[in-house]
Amino acid sequence: MIVSALLTSVGINTALCVLFFTLYSILRKQPSNYKVYIPRLLAEGASRTTPFNLKLLIPSPDWVAKAWSLTEEQLFSSSGLDALVFMRLITFSLKIFAFAGVIGIFVLLPVNCWGNQLQDIDILDFPGNSLDVFTISNVNSGSNWLWVHFFAVYAVSAFTCFQLHHEYKYIASKRISYFYSSKPQPHQFTVLVHSIPTSLSCSISDSVERFFKELYPSTYLSHVVIRRTNKIQALMSKSKNLYKRIAQLRANRTQQKYKHGGGVLGLFESKDSLIDHYGKKLEDIEEDVRLKQAEASLIAEEARAAFVFFKSRYAAATAFHLQPSVNPTQWITEPAPQPHDVYWPFFSESFMKQWISKLVVIVVCILFTILFLIPVVIVQGLTNLKQLEVLFPFLKSILAVKFVTQVITGYLPSLILQMSLKLVPPVMGFLSSIQGYISHSDIEMSASKKVQWFTVWNVFFATVFSGSVFHQVYIILDLKEITGQLAVAVPAQASFFITYVATTGWTSVSSELFQIIPLIVSLIKTPFTKQESEFEAPSMAYHRDLPRILFFGLLGISYFFLAPLILPFLLVYLCLAYIIYRNQFINVYTAKYETGGRFWPIVHDSMIFSLVLMQLIAVGSFALKKLSPASTWTLPLPVLTLTFNYYCRRRFLPIFTAYSAESLITKDREDENDSAMTEFYRQLLSVYKDPALFPIQHSSSSDSLVSPLLS
Repeated sequence: MIVSALLTSVGINTALCVLFFTLYSILRKQPSNYKVYIPRLLAEGASRTTPFNLKLLIPSPDWVAKAWSLTEEQLFSSSGLDALVFMRLITFSLKIFAFAGVIGIFVLLPVNCWGNQLQDIDILDFPGNSLDVFTISNVNSGSNWLWVHFFAVYAVSAFTCFQLHHEYKYIASKRISYFYSSKPQPHQFTVLVHSIPTSLSCSISDSVERFFKELYPSTYLSHVVIRRTNKIQALMSKSKNLYKRIAQLRANRTQQKYKHGGGVLGLFESKDSLIDHYGKKLEDIEEDVRLKQAEASLIAEEARAAFVFFKSRYAAATAFHLQPSVNPTQWITEPAPQPHDVYWPFFSESFMKQWISKLVVIVVCILFTILFLIPVVIVQGLTNLKQLEVLFPFLKSILAVKFVTQVITGYLPSLILQMSLKLVPPVMGFLSSIQGYISHSDIEMSASKKVQWFTVWNVFFATVFSGSVFHQVYIILDLKEITGQLAVAVPAQASFFITYVATTGWTSVSSELFQIIPLIVSLIKTPFTKQESEFEAPSMAYHRDLPRILFFGLLGISYFFLAPLILPFLLVYLCLAYIIYRNQFINVYTAKYETGGRFWPIVHDSMIFSLVLMQLIAVGSFALKKLSPASTWTLPLPVLTLTFNYYCRRRFLPIFTAYSAESLITKDREDENDSAMTEFYRQLLSVYKDPALFPIQHSSSSDSLVSPLLS
């Protein structure tokens, strides 16, 4: 790729960013768009109307100043520790790549340009230069200038490890402080037990009570058995949709006829008739719901799982950490999530079901990975024009146009890959939801890991190592040749990943601000819906955004000494992300759950992987450049990095796994003299009730049958 193709991609993405920023600064001030751009403020009771004035039509950057002025304590108090961890990832990355950028741009880049192994840089025809002259590939083999790259690798590795230790320690202290400052929470006194053995002589509920009263006679409080409510949940979802449809029909006074196919009332009917039709249908569904709820109270509908409550945090932690039964596949306990974080459709009633579901998900993930190679192969073809001309001879005349060539090689590959990757987070979220996780937070953390490693494999390794998936696996597993293969293949794709950062990074983070999809949905739905009195703000999709930032971190760390030209584009992306996500936490996203910062170990592991990968590439690169001493002296670096990671895992990871006995007992002693604990224990027995078992009544019928059968 030549410089002009990169400049074309940068120009297109800069124009898109400016367009998104301009439109956002205008559209966010329109009252009709408040539910798109300030849903959090609406949910908190902000006014939905604004008097018209000309300022509403003029772009203004005042939101940038507000986002910039948000303090860390304000973010923590309003959005929780998970939001703080997310923003700390961005600031951590800014520190790393600012440090690497100074070395890369002012030291490594001139060294690469002065080399002439490929060609001398042509100052007069700067746009016509190949991007390879800015990479380590242009440095002469055996040149002593390569020692500059050697010291840069050590310096950035040491600085990154220092920052990782600092962040791990800081977030661990925040997690402990959060626990000490929090009021008694239901999940702290609760464990979930599943794979409960069945007995013909007694019910699941009786078995749970008898078992835990025998093991914990002084600390056991009570329990709630999980019921099978999948059918009820489906009916309740259907009734909710019907209720919204009726509300839309009543709110819309402009249309007098509505199409209704497949019904006995004809293809077209009056609005009042259609409302009556849907109302009768809604009453029938609600009747079915009440009957199913009554059936769910029967012993036959008990699942082999229950929430068990204890009188202290320490007792609940003991029940979780100690294996309850001599048979490890029965009476399996795990910490209970927060009541509003419970994923009720979970089906991990037994050890075997959970094991089979995980196996199925692994197989599906592998198949999905293989299928995703199709867009990767297309992208590889677009970056190689000669190959494209051979496959499609009729494109030869079109490819002769310089601007078309620049767009195809500089912008189109990254765009295709970006659009394909949009499918990955929702797919991985669905696969994680069927693995038996009991909370939305566990599902999202599992999906984050899947998306991260899927992106690393399919975007990084599949792009770097062309060929079949078996060929890629063979290269990765060939430990003797892996460093040499990486040293050859990774620098060759430097130009693609530089444009990838600009295309996928800049545009994706700008579109996050602009909220394209929610805006389009709002524009379509607004004419047919009335203003909602109650509004629920969305939550942050960590499994979508966290892996993206981590992947850009991998690219920056891997390429900083190979192609330092990537660093300015990466810093621009991180600066945009810093401002935009702070704005989103203020106006858009609300916290649906709180993990206490448990996303940070995912960040730490990803950064360690990126460091080790970069160091292996460095070993191979110095050997390929015939500077054996540098290659030899780089070998201890991965060992030192993994040793540092082992220390961090022993020092900090247990804090994120469970709270210490010291912390639990201290909090329990604080609550001993609290008179409110009696009321807390009483409420504890009802907070883990399945929402599907609560009575509903959307219809207006006053028939006695509408009263709930299950109290």
